[in-house]
Amino acid sequence: MLVRRRVPLAAASLLLALALTGCDSEEDTKSGAASGPSVIAPGKPGEANRTLSAQDAAEQRVDDDTPNSADVSYAQMMIEHHTQALEMAELAPKQAESTTVKGLAARIGAGQGPEIEAMKAWLTTYGEETASSGHAHTVMPGMATEAQLTKLRAARGKAFDALFLTLMITHHEGALTMAAKVKAEGNNVRIEEMADDVVAQQTSEITRMRGMQ
Repeated sequence: MLVRRRVPLAAASLLLALALTGCDSEEDTKSGAASGPSVIAPGKPGEANRTLSAQDAAEQRVDDDTPNSADVSYAQMMIEHHTQALEMAELAPKQAESTTVKGLAARIGAGQGPEIEAMKAWLTTYGEETASSGHAHTVMPGMATEAQLTKLRAARGKAFDALFLTLMITHHEGALTMAAKVKAEGNNVRIEEMADDVVAQQTSEITRMRGMQ
């Protein structure tokens, strides 16, 4: 005689409840992921900001690194910022007394010259101007004034060394401020990488220059 085993009614009810709860949890998770808080995304150059769903924002963070206005502004201003650093560094071979200052100036030129070309190439790739007439020195932190540059051009020997280090430390600190700003507000991966390079190189040089004062 064939004996069939029967599941007790209470146990069967428990299994059914667990199965239904599991389905509900899965649906809630999916629903929560899709209905998270909206996100304001900075617009591309010349475009307004956009409101995205949490899901769309997450996808864009992964897939879309289209430059926004912060990226473009950073590259344009940093070209001008670096250009002034090169101008100061080019005075050192003839006017500095310290061989250490001369060596530092040479390293600054060797590092920032290629960075300028890289940023110009990046801007050209995205159809942007490589310079903007709208950026006054006062907008860019760390920029030396024309009066300070005139004084540096006239200085010689130890006076040049001291003024050069003072101005260049301030100049580098300004570049760090600009890099931190674009890392917080920009969207393009390449610009973020350039900003990371600026932070690494100029932080090291600031430490070196402070040790030379």
